[in-house]
Amino acid sequence: MTWKNNESYIRRCIELSINAQEKGNMPFGALLVNEDGEIILEQENIEVTDSICTGHAETQLMVKGSKKYDKDFLWNCTLYTIAEPCVMCSGAIYWGNVGRVVYGISERRLLSLTGSNELNPTFDLPCREVFAKGQKDIEVIGPISEVEKEILVVHKNFWTNN
Repeated sequence: MTWKNNESYIRRCIELSINAQEKGNMPFGALLVNEDGEIILEQENIEVTDSICTGHAETQLMVKGSKKYDKDFLWNCTLYTIAEPCVMCSGAIYWGNVGRVVYGISERRLLSLTGSNELNPTFDLPCREVFAKGQKDIEVIGPISEVEKEILVVHKNFWTNN
């Protein structure tokens, strides 16, 4: 299997998160990569512009992915995301049957940036703990320290101004 390095996929997620922010959404982006290392789906956060409480990038990516691909195919894919999937997104990933998740910064690190901001009332519950309660051995890689500074710039700018 030929994979680009994790950092290059996360950097694409950063670009998607900047696009989301420019459209009026929160700065989150995710993508799905097949077992050959090809990006097959991309998704930005659409929660604000589409007025949808499940508009997180990862959840919407799984909606798209589950409509387009079967569960056997998805199990061999990797979901990349700028920040660790929240509880809702982890559930979507679990039920969508993606076998591997790679994230840039942890949910706890994100919480340290957002604080009690109404736009992101996050849980302090790592996705590894959510997946561990299920019956699937979903591999989780993250945080990716090589991209943390780039992610923090995007998020600090957003949360400071909102």
